[in-house]
Amino acid sequence: MIRISSQQVFSGGINRLQELNSNLNNTQQQISSGKRVNTPSDDPVAAARILKLDQELSRVETYQRNVNLADNRLSQEESALENSIDILQRVRELTVQAGNGALSANDRRSISSELTERLGQLADVANTRDASGEYIFSGFQGSRQAFVQDAAGSWQYQGDEGQRVLEIDDGVTVPISDHGKGIFVSIPKAITGVEAVTNSAGSYISGVELTDTDALQSAFGGAVPNDIRLTVNGAGEVVAENPNTTPATALATNPSPALVGEEFEVAGIRATVSDAAAGDEFTLAINVRQSVFNTIENLIAGLDSLGKDSAKSSAQFDTLIADSLSNLDNAQDSLLGKQTELGGRMNSVESTKKFLEDSSVYTNEIRSELQDLDYAEAISNLSFQSFVLQAAQQSFAQVSQLSLFDRL
Repeated sequence: MIRISSQQVFSGGINRLQELNSNLNNTQQQISSGKRVNTPSDDPVAAARILKLDQELSRVETYQRNVNLADNRLSQEESALENSIDILQRVRELTVQAGNGALSANDRRSISSELTERLGQLADVANTRDASGEYIFSGFQGSRQAFVQDAAGSWQYQGDEGQRVLEIDDGVTVPISDHGKGIFVSIPKAITGVEAVTNSAGSYISGVELTDTDALQSAFGGAVPNDIRLTVNGAGEVVAENPNTTPATALATNPSPALVGEEFEVAGIRATVSDAAAGDEFTLAINVRQSVFNTIENLIAGLDSLGKDSAKSSAQFDTLIADSLSNLDNAQDSLLGKQTELGGRMNSVESTKKFLEDSSVYTNEIRSELQDLDYAEAISNLSFQSFVLQAAQQSFAQVSQLSLFDRL
C-alpha cells in the first residue's frame, strides 16, 4: 500500500489545476488571436514552416514594391516619349508647311515662332521628373536637369549615360530608365554638304541625297563610311576623295568627270556643286549625329535668316527643309524604337507582377492552413476545458477539507 500524505494531495491538486488553467488560457488566446499556432510549443513543425512562409511573403512583398516602382517609372517614360512624338509630328507638319514656295518672309517667321514654342515644349518633356522629383532622362544624375540652355540659347544635355536597373524577382532585373543622350541627342543626321570657309563667294552645294546605301558601304570597303571631300580643279571638274586614307583615295563619280553646275553621284550620294571656282572645297558629312534640339534650332534660324532672293539662298533654303525633314524622321525613329523597347520591358514587368501575385496567394493559402484557427473546434474545446476545470476545482475543494484531525 502506498501512503499519500496531505501535502501530496494538495500538491497534486494544485498542479492539476494549474495545468487545466494553462490549457484553458491557451485556448482563449487562440480564439482571441484567431491563430492555432501562437508559440513554437503549440506545434513545432507547423511553427517552423510558418516562419519560412513568412520569409517568403516578405520576399514577395519586397519584389512587388519593386515591380510597382518599375511599372510607374516605365509608364511615365512611355508617356513622355508619346508626348515627344506628338510634338515632333507637329514640328514636321510645320516644316512641310514652311517649304511652300508661296509663303512670304512673314509667313516663315510666323512658323518659326510656333517652332520656338514647340521646342520649349519638347525641352519640358525631356526634363520630366518622377514622383520623387528626379529627372527621368538624366541617367544616374537624377538630381541634375537633363537639358539646359547654354549662353547661346542652345539646349545641351547635362546628365550622364547611366541606366538604372531594378531587381523585380530572384535573378530578374529590368532597366527602369534611359538617358536622354541616347534618345534625344545621338540621332543620325542627314548627309549634308559643307562648304569650306575659304571658298569663293557665291559657291554652294545643293541637292545632297543618299540614293544607294550599298554603294556607300562598298565605296569604303565595308568599313564605316566617313566624310567625302569634293574639290574643284582648274578644268571645272569636281574631284571626289576619301580623305581618311593616306594618301587620299580617289572615288569614282557618275558621270565622270563630274562638272560644276551639273548633278553627279559619288558613293551612292547625289549632289550638285554650283558657281564654284578652282580650289573650292566641299565636304559630304557622313555618319554625323545631331540632337533633335539642334535640328529644330537650325530650322528656326534658317527660317528667320534665309531668303529666296538668289539661286544660292533658294538652294540653301530647300536643303534646310529637306535636311530638317530627314533629321526629324530620324528623331521620330529613335523615339519609336525606344518606345518599342519600353513595351517589351513593361510586358516583362507585367508578367512578373502576375507571377508574384499568384505566388503571394498560394503562400498565404498554405500559411492559413497551418496557422488559422478552426473556431468551432476551439470553442468546443473551451467549453470542455471549462467544464473539466470546474469539476477539478470542486473536487479539490472537497478533498482539501479531509484531514485526520477531523476524525479525532
